Amino acid sequence: MTPAFLNDQWRIRPLVASHLVALLLASWLWAPSRALWDQFDLQLFALLNEPVHSARLWAPTWAIGSMRPVDMGVGVLMLAVMLKADLVFSSAQVRKALYAFLAALIVMLLFRVGFAELVKLMGWQRPSASLVVEGAARLTELFPDWEERWDMKDSATRSFPGDHASVLLIWAMFMSFFARNWRLLLVWSMAVIFMLPRLVAGAHCGSDALVGGLFLALLGLAWSCYTPLAYKTSEWLEYVTQPLLKSLATLPMLGRLNVISGR
Repeated sequence: MTPAFLNDQWRIRPLVASHLVALLLASWLWAPSRALWDQFDLQLFALLNEPVHSARLWAPTWAIGSMRPVDMGVGVLMLAVMLKADLVFSSAQVRKALYAFLAALIVMLLFRVGFAELVKLMGWQRPSASLVVEGAARLTELFPDWEERWDMKDSATRSFPGDHASVLLIWAMFMSFFARNWRLLLVWSMAVIFMLPRLVAGAHCGSDALVGGLFLALLGLAWSCYTPLAYKTSEWLEYVTQPLLKSLATLPMLGRLNVISGR
């Protein structure tokens, strides 16, 4: 059973609205409003990064959150919320919802490739806040042993757009089509919390996420979910994976998973 929101219709109004919101984010490029964005970036970075110098738990908490392996754990949690039957989707909807989200994610990644070339061509790229703000707390310097072992992320010579944020945002927006009440709060709380490590560490500025990341997420979502693409991709993947899924459903452990059994 395909989730009710997904169908094979073009939805022109939300498609256009998504592009209008994406265009509004171009205020980051206009000098007068860019000054406001830059001020926002500096104030947010100061708010999040300055406590790293003094707060006992603040630094190690976000240092752990900045580790590469934690990103894998975040991905597992996001999938768990999506695939848990009767949390957001019914057991019969889980698999097709996953397929539709993968379609949206792939569309966004394709936009990311083209956008990266545009950013490079137009000279919009910039280094991380942690590399340019004087006195910034560097988590890799505070925890060098952790950095050597776990590969912490607190800087980048090219921080725009926020790829990490774009994945979290497209997931949260996709889930928002279906989640209600406390489940919707759960989805967005996870997205915000999981974006924070990069912002606290200064690997990304606020506008990397709220301009670049959101821009990519909006386009990916619009051209997959407001067009027939996500629906048809979900239906096609459901069809072509049926032989494999039937085989996996006979296995003792895998056969109990809703995403495999479909019930």
